[in-house]
Amino acid sequence: MTQNTVEKTPVTLLGLGAMGTALARTWLAAGHPLTVWNRTPARAALLAAEGAKVAASAAEAVAANPLVIVCLLDDDSVGEALTGIDLTGRDLVNLTTSTPAQARARAEWSHAHGARYLDGGIMAVPPMIGVPEAGGYVFYSGSREVFNRHQQTLGVPAGTTYVGQDAGFAALHDVALLSAMYGMFAGAAHAFALIRKEDIDPASLAPLLADWLVAMAPAVHQTADRLRSGDYTKGVVSNLAMQVAGTPTFLSTAEQQGVSPELLTPYFELMRRRLAEGSGEEDLTGVIDLLLR
Repeated sequence: MTQNTVEKTPVTLLGLGAMGTALARTWLAAGHPLTVWNRTPARAALLAAEGAKVAASAAEAVAANPLVIVCLLDDDSVGEALTGIDLTGRDLVNLTTSTPAQARARAEWSHAHGARYLDGGIMAVPPMIGVPEAGGYVFYSGSREVFNRHQQTLGVPAGTTYVGQDAGFAALHDVALLSAMYGMFAGAAHAFALIRKEDIDPASLAPLLADWLVAMAPAVHQTADRLRSGDYTKGVVSNLAMQVAGTPTFLSTAEQQGVSPELLTPYFELMRRRLAEGSGEEDLTGVIDLLLR
């Protein structure tokens, strides 16, 4: 073991699914002493060959190092793995996908058991881990002290973005971005469906679609500015009244192409509801307010 390796922060990792294994390999490659535990021991065998120390139990793994990182299936799995374990003095970083409420509850639970808590939302898939040019990163929220102390170590697998002391904010940012992603996928699915029965190569539409979505993406900054100011008419080019007037064309085209409009109609209905309130000079920002309960 080299001096450089000794100076690297030791890491305990609970959970060796696809993401956990990718995380483990990046810390090992960077020279961090790594202790791992997985409910199915066989998954740890390959990592042992690569230099990881395999703990016989979650309790043994937690006891090995002050920095404990959890990457399990869900919040219930985290509770099951850590129940009855002494967490006193540990820095617990939870990278398990959860809801904001679950993250806040887990933070309180951790504090009650003597641990400092940091929650994480991974904005990457396993092949992006350890590949800086892939652009993956992790949202972190909770203890700023824990984040500052371990930022360099946490930044080995992927970039780090701290979003606040509220432990639920990482999960909230994670789900917000992924929700937007699924909305984008829904629109792309409808677009491909429209040409599906025609003599149009989907591969010829793909670059046009990708470029169009990139060109439209900066509109989110204008939406944010209008939400902050409360003025939904500021700088509007295509107002709500005009856009609602155009929706029958989209629905008629879908019908003519034999495509279900079910991915479009919920949003169009919100647009019509907002217009009915007399907000025709706005853009689409007001739709957001209709979603709030």
